[in-house]
This record gives sequence, C-alpha cells and structure tokens, in this order.
Amino acid sequence: MNTQNSKKTDAAVKRIVIAGGGTAGWIAAAALSKKLGDLLEITLVESDAIGTVGVGEATIPPLRTFHHLLGIDEQEFMRATGATAKLGIAFENWGREGERYIHSFGKTGTSAWMCDFHHFWLRGREMGFDSDIGEFCLEHQAAEAGRFATSSKSNINFAYHLDATRYAAFLREISEEHGVTRVEGLIQDVRQDAESGDILALILDDGREIEGDLFIDCSGFRSLLAGKALGSEFEDWSHWLPCDRAVPLQTSATEPAMPYTRSIAEKAGWRWRIPLQTRVGNGLVYCSDYLSDDDASALLLDRVDGKPMTEPRVIRFATGRRKQTWKNNCVALGLASGFIEPLESTSIHLIVTGVVRLMQLFPFNGAEPALRDEYNKQTQRELEDIRDFIVLHYHVNQRHGDPFWDHCRQMAIPDSLAQRIALFRERAHAYQNNDELFRVDSWVQVMLGQGLKPQRHHPVTQMMTEQQMQQLQTGLRSQVARAVQTLPPHHEFIQQYCAEAVATEA
Repeated sequence: MNTQNSKKTDAAVKRIVIAGGGTAGWIAAAALSKKLGDLLEITLVESDAIGTVGVGEATIPPLRTFHHLLGIDEQEFMRATGATAKLGIAFENWGREGERYIHSFGKTGTSAWMCDFHHFWLRGREMGFDSDIGEFCLEHQAAEAGRFATSSKSNINFAYHLDATRYAAFLREISEEHGVTRVEGLIQDVRQDAESGDILALILDDGREIEGDLFIDCSGFRSLLAGKALGSEFEDWSHWLPCDRAVPLQTSATEPAMPYTRSIAEKAGWRWRIPLQTRVGNGLVYCSDYLSDDDASALLLDRVDGKPMTEPRVIRFATGRRKQTWKNNCVALGLASGFIEPLESTSIHLIVTGVVRLMQLFPFNGAEPALRDEYNKQTQRELEDIRDFIVLHYHVNQRHGDPFWDHCRQMAIPDSLAQRIALFRERAHAYQNNDELFRVDSWVQVMLGQGLKPQRHHPVTQMMTEQQMQQLQTGLRSQVARAVQTLPPHHEFIQQYCAEAVATEA
C-alpha cells in the first residue's frame, strides 16, 4: 500500500454525501442524522428532474423496529403516508391455478423444543384431523377476516402498505430537522483520487463540486458511484429469477382496504395489489422472454379494479447484487447495490438493514479493509438467504403447461435452496439461520402453500394420542378465533387511527 493510500484510509470520516434521494436516500439521511448527526456533516444530492421507481409500497414487520429506533410516531407516520396495515401476503394461483394460501407474519401454533408445530399438524392430518395450518395463526385468520387493531399492548405482528413517495418526503422532513443539507442538482461526474480510487467529490451539471469523506450511492439502477465510477462487479441472478420487467399502476379504491397484499400469478409472472387508504397500488412483474411490454401493460389494465390514476410504464431490471456493496469509500444502498424483485416486499427492508449495518460498522477513523470486508460479508449472506426464499416460490409450482412456469420448475437452483427443499420434503424440517430474515413459519407456509408435501415428520409427534391431538388443535383454534373476534374491521380501525389524514384527503 502506498503512502497516499494509507493516509486516505486513515483519514477521519466526518462529511457524508448521499448521492440520490428517494426512499433509499432519505432512509439513510434520517437514520444517520438522527443517530450520528452530532458527529457528522450530512449532505444529500438529488434532482427533481429524476423520478423514482416508486414500486416499493409494501413492507415487512422489521420496519416498525426501525421506526422505533428513530423515535417515529406510528400514527403520524401512517397519516403522512396514507398507510394501511399488512398482516401478510395472499398468494393466488402460485402452487397451481385456482389455489390460494397466505404467507402471514404470525407465529403458527405452539412448538416443542424438538420440533416445530407443523410436525404436530402433519401428524394430525394423518389421524384424520382436516385442518388448514393457517387456522392456528392469529395474523393469518385476522387477514382472512379483514380485521385488525394495534396498540402499545398489542402483540399482533404486522407491517405497512404505504405511499413510497410520501414516505420519502416524510423522512426528508425528519432529516432536515436534524441538520441534513439537501442540494438540488444532477450528478454529472465523479472526481476520484488518482492513486487510491477513492471518491473525492460529486460534480454537478452546473459545475459545483460536493466533497465528502464517505459517499452513499442511492442513485438507483444507474449505480453512478459503486457501479459506474468504482466498477463494483454485478453478479447476475437472472438464471434463477428470470423476471426482468415491472409495470406499476395506481388506481382508485373500489372497496375497503384489506390488511394484506395480494400476489396473483399470471402466465409469465405475477401481479400485485396493495391497498392504501385512498388508492390502490397495482403492478405486474414479468419475464420479457414470455410476454411483450405492450401485452404486459394491456394485461394489467384488463385485470385491475378501479379507475387508473397513472399511466402504465415499463421498468426494466436485472436481479442480482454488487459483489462489493461497500467499495473504497462508497457504500451502495437500495437499487444501486442490486435488486431482488418485490415478491416478498424486501426492498425497503434491505435499505434499512444496509444503513443499520453501516452505523454499526461506521468508519469514524477511515474505511479500514476489515470493516468493508465484514460489511460485504454480512450483506452477501443476507441477500443470498432472501434470494433463496424468492426462488422457492417460482421453483416449487404445479402450473404444468405454462412455458414460463415449466421453465421455473425445471431450472437449476442454488445448492443452498436445494438442501432446504430436500430437508423439508424428506423430514418436514425447516430452519432459520442466524440473522436470517425469514422465519421457520415463513418457510413452512410457503413450502406447504406451493404444494411441497413432506414424506415424513418428526417421530416425537407419535407420542400424542388422538384425544390429545384433538384437544391441542381445538384449544389453539378456539384461542385464535376468540382473539380475531375482538378485532374491529381493518378499514374502520385505520379510519379511526388515521382519522386526521383520511379527513384531509377525502
């Protein structure tokens, strides 16, 4: 290592420059300014001339933890973003045409130390107890019933449907209150250190230069810093996740909002429906090898309910990741770091975990290689676990005769996923790695929902008599049913909880 490079690495990091706004940029700005603002000078550069992708309108429960970390008031947030509650995702026509299951955010049944509840449920099926595994989960049953409520004492596990554009504006207000400087301008170029390659400044189209010590790339698919300037290689996953297009469309609401996202499988991909307080977010994710852009837009317009409020627009993407999410003195977040399609609503979550990970490993004394390596290792592991969970939905299907779905069922899959599928098929065993996002319940619900039938289950369940099994199932089912009945209709609760926002927008 040369002397100049050593000095650069050892330089204290005080000036943070965020390249790009949108959800990624303003999440980074809000978190850093709220938690490390007294130690840093934070500048965010964005241009009103550049639109956002605007697809990520569904979230998962960890976002609530992030909001608690930042001291965000839930009702204020939901009012500001037109948010509704999300208890899970209803997958329609995914296993086979005409079938439906829910991947809920709740805990299913009661587990023993040797095995999880689904082993007992499978044993009950052998005994002749014809029940759906979702009957033993509060969040699943509440979603089916369209009921929801929360309070400081509630233990119901939920996430949000939200307006991503309004969410970015909400976070911008928090960020600027905590000292973030927003600079309006188009990024034209990047000035780098000739020897180390570190980024020294962003050059705007009017000639201004924004200097910094650490840069956060939130420039979307363009990846102007991590990809274009620093050359962080992109690892393509399209051979496992072949969808490469999305068409979003907003429509007016035609019915009360239900507390779950709908994901409906189509001939060459899938369609989403996300209910907000005053409108509905719709879209189609598809593979261009099996469906043209014009036909995709026409299909979506034909399928939606309500009056279109926007025009369909095609967004092209490639699934995969930057091999070095943190390279030199630049950390890529959001779409700039890679993309896993929005099937399980992980986009905003990955931005949050990227920022939290950066704060935990923050290079106050310089971007030491050990910090970068650990950051990149954790990011890779997180992305690969999520990738496997998404691939599972496509690969395990019984939609025989549809060329796209036949391809997904027959394609080679990552060894890590093949092992999970084999374990579940052979012994009904599901597991969650350390720091892995998706829980055992999530893997079980999707595997069973997609039609993966275990050949055996844990032998310990054979110690339970038919009477004991009946008592267990009856007691758990009744407990869930009573809890659901105490909940009000979801739309009535949201109207009361966010009354100020609904009244303003009506």
